[in-house]
Amino acid sequence: MHIKKWIGGILFLLLFCSSTLPAKADVPTTYQKRELRAAWIASVYNIDWPSQPGLPVEQQKKEFTYLLDEVQKMGMNAVVVQIKPTADTFYPSKYGPWSEYLTGTQGKDPGYDPLAFMVEEAHKRNLEFHAWFNPYRITMNHTDLNKLADNHPAKQHPDWVVSYGKQLYYNPGIPEVKNFIIEEVLEVVRNYDIDAVHMDDYFYPYKIAGQTFPDQKTYQTYGAQTFSNIEDWRRDNVNQLVRDLNTAIKRTKSYVKFGISPFGVWRNIANDPTGSETTAGQTNYDDLYADTRTWIQNGYIDYITPQIYWNIGFEPAAYDTLLNWWRDEVRGKPVHLYIGQAAYKINNNAVEAWSDPDEYPRQIALNHQFPEIHGSMHFSLKDLNRNPLGIKDKLQNDIYKHPALIPAMPWLDGTAPKAPKLKNAGPHTKEAAFEIRDHQQNDSAYYAIYRFQGNKRGDINNAENLLTTVRKTGETQLFVDQSALKNQTYTYVVTSVDRLHNESAVSRTLTVKAPH
Repeated sequence: MHIKKWIGGILFLLLFCSSTLPAKADVPTTYQKRELRAAWIASVYNIDWPSQPGLPVEQQKKEFTYLLDEVQKMGMNAVVVQIKPTADTFYPSKYGPWSEYLTGTQGKDPGYDPLAFMVEEAHKRNLEFHAWFNPYRITMNHTDLNKLADNHPAKQHPDWVVSYGKQLYYNPGIPEVKNFIIEEVLEVVRNYDIDAVHMDDYFYPYKIAGQTFPDQKTYQTYGAQTFSNIEDWRRDNVNQLVRDLNTAIKRTKSYVKFGISPFGVWRNIANDPTGSETTAGQTNYDDLYADTRTWIQNGYIDYITPQIYWNIGFEPAAYDTLLNWWRDEVRGKPVHLYIGQAAYKINNNAVEAWSDPDEYPRQIALNHQFPEIHGSMHFSLKDLNRNPLGIKDKLQNDIYKHPALIPAMPWLDGTAPKAPKLKNAGPHTKEAAFEIRDHQQNDSAYYAIYRFQGNKRGDINNAENLLTTVRKTGETQLFVDQSALKNQTYTYVVTSVDRLHNESAVSRTLTVKAPH
């Protein structure tokens, strides 16, 4: 993708210089009790983390926990962290060398396991951890195999590698490559407590004018007998990877989700009457060979996050137009639709609409109007942390003011855990606090804490009554309401929630008066 910040975004600006002002039909903020709110944390080129290669371990850890704390402050509930940016890794692996973005030297051990650390810290804050892989990309800015670490699989299997533009790629048409990619992902699924496997828009690379992707011999070997043209064969290669990877993930850990964040346009209507009313220069189906429609219709993925990185009313590819197209695609399917939001474009002077402080909030408010849309992913965290046009403040104090549970996926698990029990912490307590008790065999992963003013319970379906969520740490744990006002009386109920976000019935009510 997310080099699409430079590639795709620039491509569109070059192709389409004009833009229209965003629609002015403002929609008021509506609070969602269930909504994915995620930030992408990119490691390639050290975009988000680490801030530069070669930092001491403690500095890397400090930077990452700071990012998670900021994610939490903004009311988010998930992070999407790039752990395999260019066929290298942020964890010890049999399928790739240590990443140069950690140490400055590909293959050099950083002295700790960053992925284990990151997952643990995310879960402490009750954030979902989506492990982000780039399946085919080997290099960013050179085509010299000799520059790779000695133990790099691309060096050991040069016949798997193709050169295109200024980059090296694993050849998607080789069956051994597909199996290799599946195994490298399964290594992480088996060994780490991740919540989801995530891929973005880099399947076959974005096309370069005047250059042909060099896989004609591979097509003759593996595809010409079955497919009459190379384009259909390429799409089938990607479809097979997506299908087989999903099957392998679920066979290994049934609760680990699989999601993809494709380019925002499947096909233009000029090429397909069922495509979107857009005039994109490149598209998923025709150029990247990523047939998102097939994945959705066949249940190959659990969520899809199209990168709709244009403003409302942008004539070549309008945010609102694409929002409606993607809604139609997922309606009635067991696939969640999240929207990839272009935080990096806020206050981008190249397009007038992005200088409007209401453009980004308006996009999210528009998402909230439709039941088919289950949340947002923001690219990227550093752009939100810069707070352009006050967007970070707006998220924290308004749009994401109240916490949200991540939407459940009943096709993966539809059984809710048992309700927890509450016990008063006792009159000696100097804070508004209580104990949560939950049987060890319950499959709950965290608790949702609801708070009501006074001594009566209100509606737990009202998002404004959800105070917070806390990770389960044992059969009994103390909850202290740090935001309780002195001398105020509050009524609490708590639910148990499993890792796929099925919510139990409520506990009994407990009324607590905050001490002086």
